Amino acid sequence: MPAIVVEGLERAFGEVRAVQGIDLRVDEGEIYGFLGPNGAGKTTTVRMLTTLLLPTGGRASVAGHDVVDEARQVRASIGVALQEAALDPLMTGRELIRLQATLQGLPPAAGRERADALLERVGLSGAAERRVGEYSGGMQRRLDLAAALVHEPRVLFLDEPTTGLDPVSRKTIWEEVQALNEDGTTVFLTTQYLEEADQLADNVGIIDSGRIVAEGTPESLKGEVGSPHVELLVGEGAVPEAERVCAGLGRLLPPKDGKRVLVEVEEGAADVPRVVRALDEAGIAVESLELVRPTLDDVFVAKTGHRLEKEESEGDEELSPA
Repeated sequence: MPAIVVEGLERAFGEVRAVQGIDLRVDEGEIYGFLGPNGAGKTTTVRMLTTLLLPTGGRASVAGHDVVDEARQVRASIGVALQEAALDPLMTGRELIRLQATLQGLPPAAGRERADALLERVGLSGAAERRVGEYSGGMQRRLDLAAALVHEPRVLFLDEPTTGLDPVSRKTIWEEVQALNEDGTTVFLTTQYLEEADQLADNVGIIDSGRIVAEGTPESLKGEVGSPHVELLVGEGAVPEAERVCAGLGRLLPPKDGKRVLVEVEEGAADVPRVVRALDEAGIAVESLELVRPTLDDVFVAKTGHRLEKEESEGDEELSPA
């Protein structure tokens, strides 16, 4: 059974159609990366899938339950860590997780045990007695993640969990997401960070202006926009002859400057020795060589016509009801 099924899902705010009839499927045990710029419809989609916002069209099911007709069952099956963590700054980390356990119906003893285990898991045992208001941004994100895991959800929704974090904190979140997934948790991850989706996601959906414009594995999507290319820096005046030689090895790409030659190669690294050998036989000195592979940024540009902004926004990225 798929963990998430979305068919023709829509959401309008007055005349503005924030989500315009999207379809997607997430299998159990998968990490699904949902990519898009601010205002694309990512958070609106997550709010509908987590029963926080009613769709105005289409349907969706999560963990086998309809998000409208079986909202209570959906909520019992999911964990949610939204972009802005709703954490009481006056509570300690331990108090907050124990409160979440109580709200989820765990008996007191089980709640205490679960809180201790989760704080240990996200690396916050040493800060468990400190007030949440004293936590750094990365610590608060990890605490919010722990709170979302109290009831051992089948599906975990993470809405831009690393936005604004330093590289070390971001890597810590990545490692925890991977560990959760290895334990069997399905993860629906929205992000603006292309590297994040590339590192973590089994499949990626790209949303732009409320529509899904591309979907597939990171590798298959990158394969759609071209093969790897070799970027060569050659000696002064050697570019024309190097281009002539490389034209017989693969498709020449537009040069970056007058010193570099770019040639697309079908087999990637396996074709590099062939390129070097051909240039050497032609008496052309290669000063440097780099194999450049297509990125998700290239995919995003090809599918949307613009680059994904990496702006770190404050607050909600979507339109919301007044």
